[in-house]
Amino acid sequence: MKNKYVLHKFTMGDCDDVEIYAAQPIYEWQQTPEGKFCMEKATDIEWHTYADPMTMGHRVVITGYLSGKHATFWALKKS
Repeated sequence: MKNKYVLHKFTMGDCDDVEIYAAQPIYEWQQTPEGKFCMEKATDIEWHTYADPMTMGHRVVITGYLSGKHATFWALKKS
């Protein structure tokens, strides 16, 4: 059974094209040990943007599904 996890999240300032400005932080995260683990072990990875009224900008959230020992490792790592 796979569970959906928030793999990474970050905030951005107000910008005209969120997709263009979010690309660099997402790529930089993918180069970290955590990002490499998620890109290798997670399935159905998606990223979503939400308006962030507290900062008047955007919140970017990357989610994906992990199962078995990978889910346990991720849960322990993030706790």
